[in-house]
Amino acid sequence: MITLLVAITAPEGLRIVLSVIATYGAILAFTRVCGLRSFSKMSAADFAMTVAVGSLFASTIATGKPSLVEGILCIAMLFAGQWIIAWARRALPVVSQLVDNEPLLLMRGSTILDHNLKRANVTRDDLFGKLREANALNYDQVLAVVFETTGDISVLHSSDERVSLDPDFMQNVEGYDA
Repeated sequence: MITLLVAITAPEGLRIVLSVIATYGAILAFTRVCGLRSFSKMSAADFAMTVAVGSLFASTIATGKPSLVEGILCIAMLFAGQWIIAWARRALPVVSQLVDNEPLLLMRGSTILDHNLKRANVTRDDLFGKLREANALNYDQVLAVVFETTGDISVLHSSDERVSLDPDFMQNVEGYDA
């Protein structure tokens, strides 16, 4: 029974090694051509790209289904699609509006915006964790907390009372009015 779990034939082992080399090499080549943006977390499309490429990479090398050529072709198409979406987002504002989420204000100064926490499906415990992670020591240090389009939470804070938040940093943040 255990032999069935750990046994591998020489041809299968060779297929895996060659698939890893070829698929990994293709991913590196596609990344060089399309740029590192391919694996960023700037938008939902970028996140989907990263997950899909990882899934195809794993399937291609571990199971052989899709075949090596099919797997590399699928990955190439994902890179092409991501590049096209990135180009369209820059060239056509309507595409950006369709594809991208809007950042959402979770805290304005020391005020927690509970209705926005609810919209973002973020708990107060999540928020406090991010405040601790950012080394914010008290409410008075917080200038703003933003739920970013990537799902990350940004904490803008300062211990200097004279510091103010530049409105440019809050452009297009839902719930922020300068």
